[in-house]
Amino acid sequence: MINIRKATPSDTQAVLDLLSQVLEVHAVIRPDLFISGTRKYTAEELQVIFADAQRPVFVAEEEDGAVVGYCFCILQPVEHSNNQRDSLTLYIDDLCVDEKRRGQHIGRMLTDYVTHFAREKGCYDITLNVWEGNDQALNFYRRNGFGVRKTVMEKIL
Repeated sequence: MINIRKATPSDTQAVLDLLSQVLEVHAVIRPDLFISGTRKYTAEELQVIFADAQRPVFVAEEEDGAVVGYCFCILQPVEHSNNQRDSLTLYIDDLCVDEKRRGQHIGRMLTDYVTHFAREKGCYDITLNVWEGNDQALNFYRRNGFGVRKTVMEKIL
C-alpha cells in the first residue's frame, strides 16, 4: 500500500536519489542544457523547500517507509493584475516515481492527491511544464486530465 504525505527532512536522501533519476531523463533529452550526474536541488535547498508552506512537497511511501515518488509544488497567486483575474495556481515543479516502480499508478496517486490539495486551497488550476521529447511524461499527464495551456518555444543561437 502507498501513503502520500508531506515531505519531511528525513526524506532528503530518498528525494535526492529520485531527483538524480529525473535529471538523467532530462540530460538524455537535452544534453545541451542539463548536466548528467547533477541534481536540481541540494540537500540544503531541500531543507528550505520542505519548510516552505508556499512550496509543498509530497512523497509517496511504501508501508516500510521507503519513498518511491514525490511531487514538488509551488502555490502561485495572481493578485491585483491589470489584465488577469485574481487566482491561485498550484504549479507542479517536479514529479517523479522511482524508475523501478513506474507503471504501478503511483504517479496517478500523487496527481490525485495534489489535485485534492489544490482544491482545498482554493486553486483555480494546476499547471506544469514538460520538456519536449519527454513523451512518457507528456502521455502520463494527458492520461491524467492535463491539456496544453501554452507553448514555450525557443531558438538556439
